[in-house]
Amino acid sequence: ILVEYGPTVLDLNLRFRAHALTEHVRALGLPGVVDLTPGIRSLQIHFDGRVLPMEELLAILVDAEGRLPAIDAMEVPSRIVHMPLSWDDEATHAVIQKYMQSVRADAPWCPSNIEFIRRINGLDSIQAVYDTVFNADYLVMGLGDVYLGAPVATPLDPRHRLVTTKYNPARTWTVENVVGIGGAYMCIYGMEGPGGYQLFGRTSQVWNTYRKTDEFRAGKPWLLRFFDQIRFYPVSGKDLSDFRSAFIRGQASLKIEPHVFRLKEYNRFLNDNAADIAAFREKQRQAFNEERERWQSTGRAGETETKADEALVEVAAAGIDVGLAVDAHLSGSVWKILVQPGQDVEAEQPLLILESMKMEFTVTATGSGKVKSILAKEGSMVTAGQTLLYLEA
Repeated sequence: ILVEYGPTVLDLNLRFRAHALTEHVRALGLPGVVDLTPGIRSLQIHFDGRVLPMEELLAILVDAEGRLPAIDAMEVPSRIVHMPLSWDDEATHAVIQKYMQSVRADAPWCPSNIEFIRRINGLDSIQAVYDTVFNADYLVMGLGDVYLGAPVATPLDPRHRLVTTKYNPARTWTVENVVGIGGAYMCIYGMEGPGGYQLFGRTSQVWNTYRKTDEFRAGKPWLLRFFDQIRFYPVSGKDLSDFRSAFIRGQASLKIEPHVFRLKEYNRFLNDNAADIAAFREKQRQAFNEERERWQSTGRAGETETKADEALVEVAAAGIDVGLAVDAHLSGSVWKILVQPGQDVEAEQPLLILESMKMEFTVTATGSGKVKSILAKEGSMVTAGQTLLYLEA
């Protein structure tokens, strides 16, 4: 069962409402409840209907709404977690370069995600992006968004909330522990995998599977907790690499300060700075619209499709017998071509690697023979059923 509160807006008061329901249901100790997963403005309840019928659980949830205390004066334990950040790290460069090669080279966020963040937020310089990132206090509102304890966090001060679109199409590969922004949220990637956030650096681990340390306890291999506040401090790429190596082994530690987050104080802060916050958001909104208009003026807004392979069209039009066709079994991009014309191959031998839906797929030879011609190019988009190469049997 998914319980949602309010409209789809970023509002910490909705997060606290979901937190109040989470704590209430947890305190009931209901048999059959498997797990409680709070989100930004929601609570997902995983339950065993053989033990706790859905109708009974729904009745309990409806009753709980009338029993929850007012959230105005709520306060929750928090921690201030100081984390190192290697700004514009080499790891982020590698991620962007692979995206440009295999997915989309002309995307507005390429070749620099940071420059894209600057433009779409109406900031005057890259230094302004840097200052905003390092001055922000990121409140952790969700965990596990992008695998293994990855935080969904947003700056407490709305004037520090850099807003971006996500990659479209998404990346098929992202380095572990790079840091990025998607929408109004910051995320630290818990593990290597796909992704879509606009990247600006790399930090230390947020998950430790195999070792128990001061930060990663037995049975709880994740670093962060709900309502933690993340503060980044700048380090070089070399210093981050050294710290990461020691940190995962328990030979280095993060500075973590106990704290209490009080919703009443936070709402007072928002009211006191309402005019300045509104002016910042208006400037940000104008810059966002201007960036979108630039996409439209180039005819690339939302561009995700490519034309059919011209070489294939020419061959088909000429009616030439070119041999045994090897086709793409799904749509995607060509990541690697593993063979060359004239090369002998065996049945089921890998010929190409495609990327699609954030995964890699190997295209194998449909029979033994010699590679006669290759129609695809690395980095090009292909569609399901499109011929990639021909074999001479």
